[in-house]
Amino acid sequence: MKLEFLFVPTSDLKASLALYRDSLGFTEMWREGDATVALALPDTGVQLMLDAHDPGAPTGPLFVVDSLKAFHAARPETLAVLEAPSEIPGGFLAAYQDPGGATIYVMDQSTED
Repeated sequence: MKLEFLFVPTSDLKASLALYRDSLGFTEMWREGDATVALALPDTGVQLMLDAHDPGAPTGPLFVVDSLKAFHAARPETLAVLEAPSEIPGGFLAAYQDPGGATIYVMDQSTED
């Protein structure tokens, strides 16, 4: 399990990019369509993922695993399922809630070429 992204939903991608990329100097790494942009955080391997698909989604860490199916089957009972695993471009994604109420996202890239 590796922390890959800090998932940050936004209702205004243009304004979020103006802040993080243009004002704070984060480097744009990639885009997916018109609603998702990843930015490199300085001095770390973690990226900030701005996403305008669901602005009301909770912000949280996004971990990458080899197999979301295996992770989901073996997850601790204290990790409540918020969103069951679903297919995304390149793999699968699920959302969980930890015992303290924080949302964490877990994904794999199992279908990526």
